[in-house]
Amino acid sequence: MADQHPELVLQRTPLNALHRALGAKMVPFAGYDMPVQYPDGILREHLHTREAAGLFDVSHMGQLRIRGADAAKRLEALVPGDLQALAPGRMRYTMLTNEDAGILDDLMVTRFDDHLVVVVNASCKEADTAHIAKRLGAAVEPLQDRALIALQGPKAAAALAPLAPDAGRMAFMSGAYMRVAGIDAFVTRSGYTGEDGYEVSVPADAVEALARKLLAQPGVKPIGLGARDSLRLEAGLCLYGHDIDHTTTPIEANLVWTISRRRRAEGGFPGAAIVQRQLKDGPARLRIGIQPEGRAPAREGTALADAGGAPVGRITSGGFGPSVNGPVAMGYVARASAATGTKLQAMVRGKPLPARVAALPFVPHRYHKST
Repeated sequence: MADQHPELVLQRTPLNALHRALGAKMVPFAGYDMPVQYPDGILREHLHTREAAGLFDVSHMGQLRIRGADAAKRLEALVPGDLQALAPGRMRYTMLTNEDAGILDDLMVTRFDDHLVVVVNASCKEADTAHIAKRLGAAVEPLQDRALIALQGPKAAAALAPLAPDAGRMAFMSGAYMRVAGIDAFVTRSGYTGEDGYEVSVPADAVEALARKLLAQPGVKPIGLGARDSLRLEAGLCLYGHDIDHTTTPIEANLVWTISRRRRAEGGFPGAAIVQRQLKDGPARLRIGIQPEGRAPAREGTALADAGGAPVGRITSGGFGPSVNGPVAMGYVARASAATGTKLQAMVRGKPLPARVAALPFVPHRYHKST
């Protein structure tokens, strides 16, 4: 009889051999063999990114090109983001929604005159591509021969400058085609750590040479998934499948800022009526920051109660924040318990742990400000 449970075959990014050469601890993630940490460990990698520059392999993410001068208008039928308002070379964070206003995925969209560049999450990329192609047809082109790396931290610009002089002039949330270390690349000034930084898309067969050149720059170290998660959590940024999913709406997720006045008024995207109703009446629950007292972290799935012990929600992301030097978390609570400073109880190992609603982000964003 055939094996009913064959061993999962993990995909490998083009940087897999380099990760192993650098001593990475590899783990399965979204169907890929990915580095969770290097010999320095998660704590040091996290703090190094906050202080200098960290290099992340994000080649498991999906990259798409959507062709056509009307691509922004057409994609707006699937997302609540205002894509038509983007000037060429500018980018926006938005999300695919379903008819219940649930979030199918969150994504980054960069607009050009005759196409869009879209980056989606690894675990959703096949479904996203099919979903978008069903609406937009042959205009959707998965960029399967591309790798993607992220250079993040206050010294990221200085590290990239010798390899791409034009990158330093880029504004935050912008993208451009340029040469990086002699390689044709697509570069955005963006990232998911709360720090200044870049994401660089290059041909898969060129990424290891580029990564080695970046790692040779002063202040640059390789960073794994562990620190990437703690960095985005401190920055108050959602992780798809945890803090947002098909059961959460953009309003519940406290992502109102991603929906412009025009899109709120006009709608025209899946679930628009629900979003408009929640904007008017308020949602039943909200995503919040949570600061547990003491040193013990409260992990994903931890139940939350109000000061009187009544259940009010649960934690969706939680752990130790190295920059905060204490536990941090995010989750959903009933709207009545969502005000900053509200006292909560996190049920950790069956015992109530005092906590409070905290303002997000836990660590101030330090994105590049154009002069």
